[in-house]
Amino acid sequence: MQLKIMPKKKYLSAGRVPLVLFLCQMISALEVPLDPKLLEDLVQPPTITQQSPKDYIIDPRENIVIQCEAKGKPPPSFSWTRNGTHFDIDKDPLVTMRPGSGTLVINIMSEGKAETYEGVYQCTARNERGAAISNNIVIRPSRSPLWTKEKLEPITLRNGQSLVLPCRPPIGLPPAIIFWMDNSFQRLPQSERVSQGLNGDLYFSNVLPEDTREDYICYARFNHTQTIQQKQPISVKVISVDELNDTIAANLSDTEFYGAKSSKERPPTLLTPEGNASHKEELRGNVLSLECIAEGLPTPIIYWIKEDGTLPINRTLYRNFKKTLQITHVSEADSGNYQCIAKNALGAVHHTISVTVKAAPYWITAPQNLVLSPGEDGTLICRANGNPKPTIGWLTNGVPIEIAPDDPSRKIDGDTIIFTHVQERSSAVYQCNASNEYGYLLANAFVNVLAEPPRILTSANTLYQVIANRPALLDCAFFGSPLPTIEWFKGAKGRALHEDIYVLHENGTLEIPVAQKDSTGTYTCVARNKLGVAKNEVHLEIKDPTRIIKQPEYAVVQRGSKVSFECKVKHDHTLIPTVMWLKDNGELPSEKRFTVDKDHLVITDVSDDDGGTYTCMANTSLDDVSASAVLRVVAPTPTPAPIYDVPNPPFDLELTNQLDKSVQLTWTPGDDNNSPITKFIIEYEDGMHEAGLWHHQAEVSGTQTTAQLKLSPYVNYSFRVMAENNIGRSSPSEASEQYLTKAAEPDQNPTAVEGLGTEPDNLVITWKPLNGFESNGPGLQYKVSWRQKDGDDEWTSVVVANVSKYIVSGTPTFVPYLIKVQALNDVGFAPEPATVMGHSGEDLPMVAPGNVRVSVVNSTLAEVHWDPVPLKSIRGHLQGYRVYYWKAQSSSKRDRRHIEKKILTFQGSKTHGMLPGLEPYSHYTLNVRVVNGKGEGPASSDRGFHTPEGVPSAPSSLKIVNPTLDSLTLEWDPPSHPNGILTEYTLKYQPINSTHELGPLVDIKIPANKTRWTLKNLNFSTRYKFYFSAQTSAGSGSQITEEAITTVDEAMASRQVDIATQGWFIGLMCAVALLILILLIVCFIRRNKGGKYPVKEKEDAHADPEIQPMKEDDGTFGEYSDAEDHKPLKKGSRTPSDRTVKKEDSDDSLVDYGEGVNGQFNEDGSFIGQYSGKKEKEPAEGNESSEAPSPVNAMNSFV
Repeated sequence: MQLKIMPKKKYLSAGRVPLVLFLCQMISALEVPLDPKLLEDLVQPPTITQQSPKDYIIDPRENIVIQCEAKGKPPPSFSWTRNGTHFDIDKDPLVTMRPGSGTLVINIMSEGKAETYEGVYQCTARNERGAAISNNIVIRPSRSPLWTKEKLEPITLRNGQSLVLPCRPPIGLPPAIIFWMDNSFQRLPQSERVSQGLNGDLYFSNVLPEDTREDYICYARFNHTQTIQQKQPISVKVISVDELNDTIAANLSDTEFYGAKSSKERPPTLLTPEGNASHKEELRGNVLSLECIAEGLPTPIIYWIKEDGTLPINRTLYRNFKKTLQITHVSEADSGNYQCIAKNALGAVHHTISVTVKAAPYWITAPQNLVLSPGEDGTLICRANGNPKPTIGWLTNGVPIEIAPDDPSRKIDGDTIIFTHVQERSSAVYQCNASNEYGYLLANAFVNVLAEPPRILTSANTLYQVIANRPALLDCAFFGSPLPTIEWFKGAKGRALHEDIYVLHENGTLEIPVAQKDSTGTYTCVARNKLGVAKNEVHLEIKDPTRIIKQPEYAVVQRGSKVSFECKVKHDHTLIPTVMWLKDNGELPSEKRFTVDKDHLVITDVSDDDGGTYTCMANTSLDDVSASAVLRVVAPTPTPAPIYDVPNPPFDLELTNQLDKSVQLTWTPGDDNNSPITKFIIEYEDGMHEAGLWHHQAEVSGTQTTAQLKLSPYVNYSFRVMAENNIGRSSPSEASEQYLTKAAEPDQNPTAVEGLGTEPDNLVITWKPLNGFESNGPGLQYKVSWRQKDGDDEWTSVVVANVSKYIVSGTPTFVPYLIKVQALNDVGFAPEPATVMGHSGEDLPMVAPGNVRVSVVNSTLAEVHWDPVPLKSIRGHLQGYRVYYWKAQSSSKRDRRHIEKKILTFQGSKTHGMLPGLEPYSHYTLNVRVVNGKGEGPASSDRGFHTPEGVPSAPSSLKIVNPTLDSLTLEWDPPSHPNGILTEYTLKYQPINSTHELGPLVDIKIPANKTRWTLKNLNFSTRYKFYFSAQTSAGSGSQITEEAITTVDEAMASRQVDIATQGWFIGLMCAVALLILILLIVCFIRRNKGGKYPVKEKEDAHADPEIQPMKEDDGTFGEYSDAEDHKPLKKGSRTPSDRTVKKEDSDDSLVDYGEGVNGQFNEDGSFIGQYSGKKEKEPAEGNESSEAPSPVNAMNSFV
């Protein structure tokens, strides 16, 4: 039984339908209904609901989160593999799994490196019904490398020459976004003459003197890490040859110029791509980008065409001044030859780009979940397409189906799994993997075998209300296995409802196509299967429709008059209507002129803006109706249109009531220009501190002409006023007279007060000083006070000028101080300032950590512990502890290079930490130092430790030499990193047939002291694939692979005869070619003489549309017509030069020989091409024969 929903409606029938699990309201066909009561006892295999992308690029500065969410009943448990092996997260303290989830969180923020966790991860969600697996999630940290240092020589060239400025950005992950800017971070202008290529280089079709500059800079932006890298600036100087005097010309050699081309006008040549043709390959669904950039003078224009086709209209974009052609969502149909043409007044140049569209696998039919009852049959279908065609592989519960436990109810037939007579033990999760060289698709689909009695999920006694004469839909969402049959009844003792009036949908819904008043009543839904019966009652009420019995009517009124629209509504007495009026489908203007009562809309004092469409809309909870009418407003008498503008500026400003902290400003408004003034804006200027800079002071309503303004001390005020109406703001008025307020003590203190030491014996006190406006008077100064926080000393104070820093010398090292800074001027002091705490300067720590201990966790990880140093000996803010560790080097290596020490810093007061990334089977030494804001303290005594053996790296090389008929010899170099003592090598190999299928795998163990091994008794002329790895006591390492072929049996090869080298065949082909030439010459002479021959007479007599003669111009075949209408030969037909034969009448078509209508001979057979006369050979379709064409067949094709 397939779990699915059929959208088509189905009439009620007594016949049994296929067992299907139906869901309510057309929900997803793949899910069991997630009703809480249903899920309490309904088991379901796991389903992956969320996972990280296949190619997951992470930010190395943030924790790694690998998502894996799944659902099922019972809730699934989760496990992970990394690089194909089990990933034990309990052994890595940085890795945690979220509760109730499979999502991994790797904490690299505090310690660890993102590179440590690179790899391929896969999640498995498992419960008692099966196991679902995620995609292979490839974790890679993003990278934004620096630009390689290079010395860029200045470029000097003549006016009109072409130029390419290379960018060559560093290779990052993901790739960088390239752009060119100058030193001022302004993008360089681009045009048809100057543009950036897809590779990031900057191309000049021809240079001009204005291109001279010293700051052509290529930038690479790495969005993932939000960083931008910069290339060294490139200097370009363009010299006009006409402007060079004899002295300059004598001092400049030819080698100082970029290139040797003349600056005269010239036809285009391509800068990129090179040559006459190139090839481009793109994947289906991606954006195809083709580029042509040309140089020349004048600047060439680029055109694009597709040979033998047209560019797709809706998917074609031109970028970069038509130098880049983009086609979005490419498909196989977009393959072909694209030609770019660069043209100017002196000529043109062409380039052909051959495009091939490949395709990663994409679904044709993805496998769907199956819910079956015991004893039923079902199928899982997995069909995918791609280019090349993907291979299909099946897994069950995450295990390849070939090695999974056998299930007698299951049969595999290619892309289909057939289930017959399933039992509960047949429940499992199946995975379909469709893959080719460009990617893969992985889909989980479960088979869940359930035996469940019917259950109705629709709430009991649901009330449905429907308007009369409309469809009524009564829900009966149900669940059961086997599929329940559904019947509907009306009333307590009614009979089953039949299909003459009612429609039963496959999801259980009963539809009454046209509900009438007598449809009102109680309806019962009954669900039955062999395990039980379920019932549910719902109720239906039929309501009268809402109608507008008096509609508003079209009206024409004069400006300033009154108009009324009527809208009378009739509705069902049990429903409450809401009547709303709209103007032009929007709300009515919120003006008192618009009034709405029960049945009318009244508009008084009608204006021109009131014209439009007025709509009456009546709504109930079940339906809505509307009616509209148009209002047209006309003018009683023509009047000139008024001129609306911003107000004129105010004038006659006057200052009165001048007090210490306030003044009254009065002004006269200017003309409002037919739009009333809504407000006045007042601004002031401080002529003493910020002359020429105007600040906002106040705003008052448009009816006021006086304002009382609050003032600050010691400011030389001037005021101006601006008026504003609905049109805009006026120009400022003339400035008022100046008014200088009296000085006063400051009313605020400096902000941002801090105390930090820069040396062990000082304290630097800094603050943000007051500005001139805040000083409130002349002689601004600051009183700086300080004392030790933990001592009994009195405050020490000093008054300094208007600065922002004071240094206290001779302080003890790293002692807390209390600090305050108070402002004062010639009038007095500001209020008492707040106290802040600071510290004197730090010094290096004096004591090294003690009792350093190391415990080795595994071959690449160790844990180090130490005792904390006394706080007083730190002499500064504790930043943490720093561990230096290094691997012991042999005496020979120590002579060649310095020992490379690694450093790990553990923040805060931590007394232990993990050392990751160690090399197995190595001796390490470490020491620990405490760190404060000044630097590091002394190192602890060195501690050494050994790491145990680990698995080796892959062998350094693997070569296959001396192939014979039945043997191959393998030679290899040991692993570059043995990571222990090698115990043996493991060699696995298997044959590969012509369809790239792998044969049985052979496993051989080889002693560790061997570097050469010969395999005997192999099949001749057979390709073998080898997998080779080394092993230590810790396990097997990575493997290296290689392929090789045994030699061919020379005796058998010698019996094969190449027909193309036989003399008789070459002579026969020459005779055939001569005969064809003579025949063509005779036909041409007779045609020119205008004579008729028998075939022509027959054709004129019968005018058979199937008869198609040969064309004179290109040798192809077409129909005769008086208008010289050359039509192409129909596909598959063949017409010799002396008579016309239809395909169905001919027993001797080219289709019978070799490659059919596209048939051709070998290189020695001359007749290469096809009858259609096309100049290019089209690719052959279908299965091509590998057999060489027979000369007999070649002759028959000309008879």
